[in-house]
Amino acid sequence: MRINLVTIFPDFFTGPLGVSIPARAAKAGLVEYRVVDLRDFTHDRHRTVDDYPFGGGAGMVMKPEPFFEAVEWLAPKGPIVLMSARGKRFRHEDAVRLSLEEELTLLCGHYKDVDQRVAEHLATEELSLGDFVLSGGEIPALAVTDAVVRLLPGALGTHESAASDSFYDEGLLSPPSYTRPAEYRGLRVPEVLLSGDHAKIEAWRRAEAERLTAERRPDLLGTHSGMHDGERTT
Repeated sequence: MRINLVTIFPDFFTGPLGVSIPARAAKAGLVEYRVVDLRDFTHDRHRTVDDYPFGGGAGMVMKPEPFFEAVEWLAPKGPIVLMSARGKRFRHEDAVRLSLEEELTLLCGHYKDVDQRVAEHLATEELSLGDFVLSGGEIPALAVTDAVVRLLPGALGTHESAASDSFYDEGLLSPPSYTRPAEYRGLRVPEVLLSGDHAKIEAWRRAEAERLTAERRPDLLGTHSGMHDGERTT
């Protein structure tokens, strides 16, 4: 897979993509990162990427020309995603969908906004991390990259590592995890996890996943086919 990251801060990605799973996946040949400096596609000595908004108002708007020219230079084959607070909320299903693509291009905005022509006539979709505003699209683009890359076959040690994550199993949050020691400062690991009874352990994990989801993310339960209206595990 190839992931293109179009940004005015290319150095932002150097550290994060050089460690942990994103780095191992690249070293293994599972993914290639191309970080593109948007200012390379400007045509004035100041390398200007923004201008005042038509109609007035506070803040600066990123110009359309550098984005269009950068994407034309890349000639990408897959989705072109603009990271935007107006976008659809990024979910696990999106990470799965995008991980199946041959190529993914992420456009990072900055300043007040990005010219709407980029969203409507260049990007194939807009995605957001949630109901909050960040200084730019670099952090969301990095989050999307990490979520997608870890789903590539071979990126993790085993498929089970991803299959036990939150949102993977029918949209539920993951159950709690424990490791050695079995007791620390008087705090003990639940006995069922020490029992060796795999059926009971699986039932406990399932119940805990449903309990935590009901408590913290009840909005997810509508997509969980194993729980019906009015049914809750406590």
